[in-house]
Amino acid sequence: MWSGRSRATLFLYLTALKAKNMLISRSALFLAVISFCVCETLPAQPGSTLLKWSKEGNSFYRVSSGSIVQVDIQGQETEMVASDQLRPVGEGRPLNVRDFTFSQDGKKVLIYTNARRVWRYDTRGDYWVLDRVTRVLVKLGKDRPSSSLQFAKFSPDASKVAYSSEHNVYVEDLATGQNKCLTSTNNTRKLINGTFDWAYEEELECRDGFRWSPDGKHIAYWQIDANQVKDYLMLNTTDSTYPFVIPVEYPVAGEPPSPYRIGVVDVVSGSNRWLDIPGDPRETYLPRMEWADNSSQLILQQLNRKQNESKILLSDIATGSTTAVFDEKDSAYIECKGFWQDGVIAGWDWIGNGAAFLWVTEKDGWRHIYRVSRDGKKETLVTKGNYDVIQVSLIDEKSNYVYFIASPTNATQKYLFRTRLDGKGALERLTPVGESGVHQYDISPTGQYALHTWSNASTPEKQELISLPAHASLSKAKTASEEEPSRAVVFFTIKTADGVDMDGWMVRPVPFDASKKYPVVFYVYGEPAEQTVTDEYGTGSNPLYNGDMAKDGYIYISVENRGTPAPKGRLWRKSIYRQIGRLNIRDQAMAASEILKWPFVDSSRVAVWGWSGGGSSTLNLLFQYPQIYKTGIAVAAVGNQLSYDNLYQERYMGLPQENKEDFDAGSPITHAMNLRGNLLYIHGTGDDNVHYQNAERLLNALIKYDKIFQFMAYPNRSHSIYEGDGTREHLSHLYTDYLRSHCPGGGR
Repeated sequence: MWSGRSRATLFLYLTALKAKNMLISRSALFLAVISFCVCETLPAQPGSTLLKWSKEGNSFYRVSSGSIVQVDIQGQETEMVASDQLRPVGEGRPLNVRDFTFSQDGKKVLIYTNARRVWRYDTRGDYWVLDRVTRVLVKLGKDRPSSSLQFAKFSPDASKVAYSSEHNVYVEDLATGQNKCLTSTNNTRKLINGTFDWAYEEELECRDGFRWSPDGKHIAYWQIDANQVKDYLMLNTTDSTYPFVIPVEYPVAGEPPSPYRIGVVDVVSGSNRWLDIPGDPRETYLPRMEWADNSSQLILQQLNRKQNESKILLSDIATGSTTAVFDEKDSAYIECKGFWQDGVIAGWDWIGNGAAFLWVTEKDGWRHIYRVSRDGKKETLVTKGNYDVIQVSLIDEKSNYVYFIASPTNATQKYLFRTRLDGKGALERLTPVGESGVHQYDISPTGQYALHTWSNASTPEKQELISLPAHASLSKAKTASEEEPSRAVVFFTIKTADGVDMDGWMVRPVPFDASKKYPVVFYVYGEPAEQTVTDEYGTGSNPLYNGDMAKDGYIYISVENRGTPAPKGRLWRKSIYRQIGRLNIRDQAMAASEILKWPFVDSSRVAVWGWSGGGSSTLNLLFQYPQIYKTGIAVAAVGNQLSYDNLYQERYMGLPQENKEDFDAGSPITHAMNLRGNLLYIHGTGDDNVHYQNAERLLNALIKYDKIFQFMAYPNRSHSIYEGDGTREHLSHLYTDYLRSHCPGGGR
């Protein structure tokens, strides 16, 4: 499922694809903006900030014409690493720098290049180290396969680099060039050290699976034993004469997860100690592990199988003993940091020299920041009020402030706020009141400056450097995204027969004649992973439609049902627990019922479309409310919830062993017999996320009930259906032709 987290919304993701005709993230759109402050490369994974701020917070680093430069706040550049220094011996051209990291003393730089994709992100590649004093450039892992290194990091003293490769963790001595394997896969394919299996990566944002101790003497790492998880066998029928299978460790709902262990290895002796972590590793998850602000303890977060209890544990690396210091329970579920922190799950927010840490929880009905003592015995509410913290932007302990994104009065927007770390301060809005919409901030480590990105539905994204807290502009704002044809997006709130107030947006036909009736096309996601009604640029566009929907006479609408991650409080978000495929579907249908009462809406021409979770919602709306929805286009949908991964589906639905009837009731395949309208179903046969099996099982159900529909399988395409020449154009034409044929535009 397209989990929200650090991924761009699928809606904006597809808009970018349409604009660029290539795979590109929303953050990548930002990279083409302020010429003196943006890197030329794309982030390899979530959590990469747009700017690589200096420790002093008054400058940043970027790649410029193959060189690495330092840029001060006034825009003056200083070359730090010339491109010629990045040319390997015997090579004709410099390295293509995908990412880079300076050592703490600034004397060495770690270069990431030749990147390759692992499921969602380009997290494996080659690493090189440049000694800026001797100007010697050395490739790491010379005995390892090309593009197999992941998550390389300097030791604190920069004498060594650790990295993972083919499921093992290595350490390489930069003085001798010798590397040493610190872990073992026991000669198996799925004993994974230093990174994660498919489900942990997809649903918990876990990718980088090892950490240097602050003193550089130890490395702590995850070991995931996916040998104990069944493989889903994907069939590749296009890349060779004889088809072959691609096994993916994939535990479906009802199956236990891969068990885990945390090891701590001495980098000199190679001796390893496993932590003694309470609980059954096949009935729990361990999404977070960090050094506890010292080199003798680790701090962990453990979730139970149902993900409705979270424990914080402290472990002694000398003995392996582990003690629980904080316990939180929820009647529905608890989401991890990566979900609300823009995909960033690494790090731990220590304050007071390790005496306390900041923790985000929804225990009082809103997502708030708490200050928790190291032993877990004292809690202080830092953010107070009936609003959600959407994202923590910066902890400025020196000034006693925490900066965060929130929107207390409008769930479609985002603004920067701050308050005192001690919980005694008032809420301060820093974003100017006159700039309504969605705001994002990349704040310097000192809190003095930030890269500010802002847009709303009618204003293209703009970027500028600002000073804080005054929010004073330091550079002329530059447009950060290509302008699209102007469209008048109207935001509205509609109350359903169930008394639910739902936000929505609408784009009317151009020209518009209120005396005529027009077809309406609903765009839907509807599940906890995504919010579709947001006041940002791109809202109201349809990336799959080949043309201009407004000029072709369509009303285009999206409404936000309960259970989506809108900042409307815990009750709004978690009301969907055990009701995916029912509560969200009813909310959508009841909102549509009210919209069909509008005098300019043609109730005989009602279409709906969505992708992934939105594809599932599309199917359910067509099947459960055929009297409302006459045409549907579903892409990469989950046809049966029991076929999707355990982490996502069990988090929001419970365990099939306890309440299988809820999974069945919310699955489109259960209601396929009710199809009366027009259905176009689309799926990629190489989808590792929502497996192609979903499509064929749904097809069998429709065939069983003699339902006529149209189906398109894209050979060996993934969940995003973009691979291969002509794929995106074909998909767009297919979508557009079907919509025009079965739900023609224009007023009548």
